Amino acid sequence: MKTRKLGAIIIGTTTLIVVGYSIFKFITEREFGFNEVITIGALLMMFFSAITWGNKEEKDGILPEEELGQMIMEKSSKVSYFVLVFFILIAVAADKMVNGTVNIFLLGILGLAMVILPFVEFLIAKKYQ
Repeated sequence: MKTRKLGAIIIGTTTLIVVGYSIFKFITEREFGFNEVITIGALLMMFFSAITWGNKEEKDGILPEEELGQMIMEKSSKVSYFVLVFFILIAVAADKMVNGTVNIFLLGILGLAMVILPFVEFLIAKKYQ
């Protein structure tokens, strides 16, 4: 079995186990928090990376160093940026509806998220001018 598939199976299985345990903790009203969210996020990140990118030694799939890999990373970065800004906006609106006030830290993150892409584009454009 190829390393890529084996890694995806191991990481996917681990992710399902952690998600199942986290759901169990949530249902039994035990503490569910930072550690579970970070662990699930890290495992999902590794899983999607394992199923997306190929291996140079085994020559299976797209490599991140290739031109196609670079284009995929560029487009996915920009799309994920806008999706993240949208979710932060929804979180600010939901916080306002639920609590009647706006969390200043969440609002600050929304402002930073809205400014960071144009700022980084400006810096990179300056580099090439």
